[in-house]
Amino acid sequence: MDDFRYVDGRLFCEDVAVEEIAREAGTPVYIYSKKTLERHFKVFDEAFSGMPHIVCFAMKANSNQSVVGTFAKLGGGADVVSGGELFRAMRAGVPAEKIVYAGVGKTVAEIEYALNSGILMFNIESEDELLTIDETAGRLGVKARVALRINPDVDAQTHPYISTGLKKNKFGIAIEHAMEGYRTASALSNIEVVGIHQHIGSQLTELGPFVDSLKKTVELVARLKDAGVDIKYIDVGGGLGIKYLDEDPPHPSELADALMPVLEGVGCTLIFEPGRVLVGNAGCLVTKVLYRKATEVKNFVIVDAGMNDLVRPTLYQAYHAVKPVMKKEGPEYVADVVGPICETGDFLAKDRTMTVPEGGDLLAVMSAGAYGFTMSSNYNSRPRAAEVMVSGGKFQVVRKRETYEDLVKGEALADFS
Repeated sequence: MDDFRYVDGRLFCEDVAVEEIAREAGTPVYIYSKKTLERHFKVFDEAFSGMPHIVCFAMKANSNQSVVGTFAKLGGGADVVSGGELFRAMRAGVPAEKIVYAGVGKTVAEIEYALNSGILMFNIESEDELLTIDETAGRLGVKARVALRINPDVDAQTHPYISTGLKKNKFGIAIEHAMEGYRTASALSNIEVVGIHQHIGSQLTELGPFVDSLKKTVELVARLKDAGVDIKYIDVGGGLGIKYLDEDPPHPSELADALMPVLEGVGCTLIFEPGRVLVGNAGCLVTKVLYRKATEVKNFVIVDAGMNDLVRPTLYQAYHAVKPVMKKEGPEYVADVVGPICETGDFLAKDRTMTVPEGGDLLAVMSAGAYGFTMSSNYNSRPRAAEVMVSGGKFQVVRKRETYEDLVKGEALADFS
């Protein structure tokens, strides 16, 4: 459920007309509904109220400080995968003791930053990383709290680019080697083993993979406890999907109903890493029609947002609904919605039936709150879009549109004379 709706043919975000935002902030512009963000977090959090848990928002989905700060004020933590995300999380008000740090390529500088910040734990992806964290912690004179990320070899039944729980994926430690990994970790003098982590993929629409992977993880926890390894945290991961077109993803309460019996009696605090499910349908990308173009085989609607602003359609062949910001009567046709980038793959939507637009019309690309701005770039030297937060009848620019000067910030003309 989201808070985008039509009123007399005009698209609103909460109580603000979208064309009003576009008029003031310009286009392309990302728009987020604070009310939707808050509701989604509360629904997820309350679904697991029967067990001790922390909801750590996966910042890779949307790292805008106003978005992250909204969850922090509701008691949320953060799942980070870089020093930059850690910086953003703490700047937005997330307590360090509610931050977990995942990712296969943590640098020594990032590890030092996380240790000095006092995060809850690292999710370890390899033995080499474990040894590096041990050495770094020893040099700093601290203990590093860790969980091992276990790869359960479970098919998440999602796009192969966002599947992370198979043996052929780069993530985690194979479950058959987990006991050996925990023995190694427990023997290191600067490591404190506190948890276990799993994450099998993103945009999951079936409960089966969640349950299958968690059963394997819980069985491993029992074996570890028998071996004297006290697991305090089970990081269940995230990945619950949303509806883009015709998907029917489980509600968080259904996820809880499926997982709670598996977790009964484990005696651990649960950590969840929802991302897309909290922010995906809380945001849209608004773009302006520049031109129409017709060839012998195709109609094109050329807009001012491109693959540099929203890469998901190009990268994953992902579907995003495209809606007129102001409905109007007129003839319909089938067209591709494309951007100004010099790539054939630069499209936001293909073969969509729509009322024939005019130059200057506004279109809203829906379900763009997740992996939209965070995956955007300056390709073709295009300044990145503005971001706006709406709350009731008010809105605020929470990230200014980049300028041409921003594009060359930090650059210098080489002078070898």
